Amino acid sequence: MSVLAVCLLFFFACISVCSDDSATIKREKPVVPSMIMTPEIPDQIDFCGQSIDLTRYNMHEGIDRELSSFCYLHATTMLNFKRANRYFPIIEPILKEYGVPTDFKYLAVIESNLDPRVKSPARAVGMWQFMEGTARDYGLTITTTVDERSHVEKSTIAACKYLKDAYAKYGDWVAVASSYNAGMGRISGELSKQDVESSLDLWLVEETTRYVYRILAIKLIFENPYRYGFVLRERDLYKPINCKSVEVSSDIPDLASFAKNQGITYADLKRFNPWLRDRKLVTAGRTYELLIPQVNDMFYKTPNEKVYNRNWLAE
Repeated sequence: MSVLAVCLLFFFACISVCSDDSATIKREKPVVPSMIMTPEIPDQIDFCGQSIDLTRYNMHEGIDRELSSFCYLHATTMLNFKRANRYFPIIEPILKEYGVPTDFKYLAVIESNLDPRVKSPARAVGMWQFMEGTARDYGLTITTTVDERSHVEKSTIAACKYLKDAYAKYGDWVAVASSYNAGMGRISGELSKQDVESSLDLWLVEETTRYVYRILAIKLIFENPYRYGFVLRERDLYKPINCKSVEVSSDIPDLASFAKNQGITYADLKRFNPWLRDRKLVTAGRTYELLIPQVNDMFYKTPNEKVYNRNWLAE
């Protein structure tokens, strides 16, 4: 089935929800070429093996807000799918290795839109949005030339360690997710002060209140993108690019010259090693691995055929 046919089917499905809706649409003759509809809200969702009832008013309305937000911020949500095809194959095996449910890959999506270079106004950095102090506590190196909060593998390992510590405290993955935003101290304190068992029953600042619902909403969309209006093909997704690893134990005074000697540009070096924060690298007795992309793999001369999850595709 062609993509045009798929899009047309989706459009007509939207305007044919029921005969009354269809008749109203035809009678009122909308002056815009697309319909805006509230996404269907499920009665429950599974998160980390736990079934969460979404029928209570605050739960239903919380997930409704976030689903609508992700569905109608099309460009950002679509970009997340494209990036996930490159980064989920790195993130998910690490989560499994450390015994963290793979649903937490969606936490990285809502934290950073899977951008390892992003920096928040609060100065949190990287795909997992670590503050500097927390990053150091969980083993990440931060110097004038290195910031491992932007290292995809190392920051994922650090996130796993935090999540496991939080689970040891709460024994509940939903509370763990809430604590990633608010901090363990805040969630523990509020559970005690408000005398409730679930973090979803807490009265919290808006950002934290919305946080878990954002994870749940992006999980729903990623597990069934076509249902929520996202039509994806193999060639739309960003392909994983093969790299060789170069071990470095001595300082590199000029990373641009180093990159040129490796047959790539300085920009390429920075894109594949976003943890490099200066034009030089001072190792300070440490050993680092620099990723060098394979030149022949850096071009879309043929359409992408590597798909992390074929359920994403409208086939």
